[in-house]
Amino acid sequence: MRHHSYDPACDVCHANAGEAPSPGGVIFENDLWFVRHTPPPAPLAGWMMLHPQRHVQGPAHFTDEETENFGPVLRHLTRTLEQVTGALRIYVVAFGESVPHMHAHLAPRYAQMPNDAVAWSLSDTFRQVAGGELPGADQADVDRVITDYRAALEANPPPR
Repeated sequence: MRHHSYDPACDVCHANAGEAPSPGGVIFENDLWFVRHTPPPAPLAGWMMLHPQRHVQGPAHFTDEETENFGPVLRHLTRTLEQVTGALRIYVVAFGESVPHMHAHLAPRYAQMPNDAVAWSLSDTFRQVAGGELPGADQADVDRVITDYRAALEANPPPR
């Protein structure tokens, strides 16, 4: 979906508009939010990205409508991701430095983690996988989570 705030210099806007590949396709979108899997190589199966459709830096600049919907949508997305993946919890991280379009990482915390990474060290794992120092998640596992998560959200979409 190409939002009226689309910034042609923004990679997140390109993803939201379907102009950049989203691995496994769009998992969920409505007029406010867009969900996709992190690009390969994925550090974990189920490492999702949540973007607002509108080009906005972060929650401090959300509209009232985005603000009212963000909490319920985030709760629904993380609960559903826990159920689909069997994760112990879902980490939610948004630094807002690499791209000036808010994008939250929704990363499953499994009982067994690559390199025993938990909490902040998961950022190191992300960089190590991206740099080829560690192998990414098995693509078949990534594809299964994408399919199952999409189906779960289609059957029970986030509140609007």
